[in-house]
Amino acid sequence: MSISVLISFAIYLLMMLAIGVYFYIKTNDISDYVLGGRNLPPSVAALSAGASDLSGWALMGLPGAIFADGFSQAWIAVWTLVGVYINWTLIAERLRVFTEKAGNALTVPDYLEARFADRQRILRTVSSVVMLVFFTFYVSAGLVGGALLFESLFGLNYSLALWVGAGVIVSYTFLGGFSAASWTDLVQGLMMAIALFVVAVMTLVALANGESGAATDVAVSELPGWTDGLTVLGMVSLAGWAIGYCGQPHVVVRFMALRRREDVRVARRIALIWSAITMVSAVAIGAVGYYWYGGSLENSERVFILLADTMLHPWVAGFVLAGVLAAIMSTIDSQLLVCSSAIAEDIYRGLIRPQASQHELLWLSRISVAVVALLATILAMNPESSILDLVSYAWGGFGAAFGPVILLSLFWRNVSRNGAIAGLVVGAATVAIWKPLAGGPAGIFDVFEVVPGFLFSALAVVGVSLMTGCTRESREFDGLMAYYNER
Repeated sequence: MSISVLISFAIYLLMMLAIGVYFYIKTNDISDYVLGGRNLPPSVAALSAGASDLSGWALMGLPGAIFADGFSQAWIAVWTLVGVYINWTLIAERLRVFTEKAGNALTVPDYLEARFADRQRILRTVSSVVMLVFFTFYVSAGLVGGALLFESLFGLNYSLALWVGAGVIVSYTFLGGFSAASWTDLVQGLMMAIALFVVAVMTLVALANGESGAATDVAVSELPGWTDGLTVLGMVSLAGWAIGYCGQPHVVVRFMALRRREDVRVARRIALIWSAITMVSAVAIGAVGYYWYGGSLENSERVFILLADTMLHPWVAGFVLAGVLAAIMSTIDSQLLVCSSAIAEDIYRGLIRPQASQHELLWLSRISVAVVALLATILAMNPESSILDLVSYAWGGFGAAFGPVILLSLFWRNVSRNGAIAGLVVGAATVAIWKPLAGGPAGIFDVFEVVPGFLFSALAVVGVSLMTGCTRESREFDGLMAYYNER
């Protein structure tokens, strides 16, 4: 790795740390730290939500899946775009308005407690625990990606690379909180899209000119097509990437932070355009990388890193490879913040010490960032861990547990508190039980666990709600809708 690559990479990291320091100075209380004072412009909200979602799995996991299994994995990109549209169309505006009215809720557990008038605070407890469990896996996925990057860049062994990457990623999130995460996400989102697009085009041009990075001149078989090996259950499974969107706390929190509801339409357009460019480019990277390397790589999830280092001028390659870290950082910072808010705002102040001061909560949030990152780093110590596998497990957990509850809370007045609790528990439990059964007889358990999890969770919400009273919950919904309609 040339010195120019390392210098440009270091410049990028210093820029991110500078943003963290700036917002450290600007952060005064827990509201600023976990939700940025509800003052995100639409462009920042759109790219921050996108970058928080399409992280290292978009630059490493998805291209690696295309490289290894062919275009049938590109349906992940298609269903992801469907999910982005559903999220911004159905969830964003109502959640922004409802959370403002519902006691100025700062977190998803905050909102659920207010929406369902949960005086016993069971919803807050259950939702916070589900978040902490699945976010540990999600953060771990990002740290694996960061370790692979540092391993490639600096020639470090995997364990050392993992700890170095974790230290860099946690630093600015610890300092600046939500605002630092969101504004760095803006930079990182742009870098992700540009990096994927440029490397894909340059590799395609090189292939058209007869160049190749393969070790030999042996013929390469055609990359499997969109339907090769794809069954009906397989397509249903891939559709889980769309339905899981409604329940991703680190994404929907960006809707809550928008400065006003009118910004939703502008943000939706930006999010869809950015997501389309990023997804198409990621699929293209996997395809052109397959032909460039003759269909053979020791680790297919490194294909983008290797192509960027090969195709680009060293100075440019440094910034493009920083784009990989950008993607990883943009997700991990959001996830760590949601975890820290669950610990400080939802568990500590909500259940243990209601009179806690803003200063106390602010520093507890920062300490929580470091602790959760430590646990996730330990979980990521296995160098054989698959980024896409870790992400899909966490994605399934959130989509199944929170998706039906959040969606129904915004559109159905008769959801009861007990129904919401049942939905959270059933969704999370289904994912936890379903995943280990994969590979069993009949192949039914090979379906992406978010699909049965979402279905069973929705049935639990509706069924339990119909069997229990929901007078307070219905009144709360009517009040929120009146506020929504008058604004």
